[in-house]
Amino acid sequence: MIVAVPKETYPDEKRIALIPQMVPALIKAGLEVVVEAGAGESANFKDGDFEAQGGRVEPDRHRLLSQADIVLMVRGPGAHKDFPAQDLDTLKDGATLIGFLEPLAEPQVMKELAARKLTVFAMELMPRTTRAQSMDALSSMATIAGYKAVLAAADASPKLFPMFMTAAGTITPARVFVLGAGVAGLQAIATARRLGAVVEAFDIRPAVKEEVESLGAKFIQLELEAEDAQDSGGYATAQSEDFYRRQQELMAERIKSSDVLITTAAVPGKKSPVLISEEVVAGMRPGSVIVDLAAEKGGNCAVTLPGKKIVHQGVTVIGPLNISAEVSVHASQMYSKNISTFLLNMIKEGSLVLDMEDEITRGAMVARGGQVVHEAVLTALEREDK
Repeated sequence: MIVAVPKETYPDEKRIALIPQMVPALIKAGLEVVVEAGAGESANFKDGDFEAQGGRVEPDRHRLLSQADIVLMVRGPGAHKDFPAQDLDTLKDGATLIGFLEPLAEPQVMKELAARKLTVFAMELMPRTTRAQSMDALSSMATIAGYKAVLAAADASPKLFPMFMTAAGTITPARVFVLGAGVAGLQAIATARRLGAVVEAFDIRPAVKEEVESLGAKFIQLELEAEDAQDSGGYATAQSEDFYRRQQELMAERIKSSDVLITTAAVPGKKSPVLISEEVVAGMRPGSVIVDLAAEKGGNCAVTLPGKKIVHQGVTVIGPLNISAEVSVHASQMYSKNISTFLLNMIKEGSLVLDMEDEITRGAMVARGGQVVHEAVLTALEREDK
């Protein structure tokens, strides 16, 4: 079977789905690996690196995709709204597509992929179980996002993060508030603490309090009670408008006393909840910084402009898009490990074997045999059709 790794076409996407070091594992499993010429350049991987590991480099994208049995991508259709139609037209019936696809946000695109007789797997749907941990690409990319968010904030802030005892006096540490203590939030906490900041954090899931405190941050408890704060996969669930309004009110004073605010609150398949009103931003001290990691889905802050860095009433607001791609080498390394481990879990004697009793295969599968098969995606389709 031919595993194709095409060059990413999403704007400013610098990652690659497979790095050279993972090629031998796929070859050992009986697969042939073919990479589009130049696919790894933005992540500092040369064509010769793939060839040295036993892969083949194909300069013709059409030929690459037309021969592919399995296509590995970072941003596929759904996640890439302008995904080239000619690429999909080139794929043969029965080909398997694996990548970030935004299936819950773009269920109609998943329906179109199913109609093309493709077998489709979305890396976003990977079950959050111990066995699937090494395949959890969302967590891998969130780790990078949390780290980069703090560096962006430190770069934009007019204050130093650590405390300094100098002959010119004592410099007090910056105060960082992290909203959302998922993987990105926890990494942001850890990074801000390593830089010497005083860190506080809040999450609607009380279960994360111990993790927050273990990193040296203070967990802020509000007089709020969330219904079903997280789903069975450990992801935060959407709450009512009244809940978010009350949360804004209770957090306002904490936020106003912070030098840096990092927001990470996201709900899979939905627009990001707005947690920081324009009034709260206006009440922050001049020179404060907000890094909104939910910007791709609209943002947690009312004044965030996705993809822009703005100054709103003296407060710098950064809405990064695709922030993980900025660390292209290690982001590619982590994603490549995730997607390769997932693929190899389904390879038996050089063939793709789909065991629907396997919770990992079943959990990540979006479409097969001309039909959308994932329950959550089917529910999203029904919701759109009403």
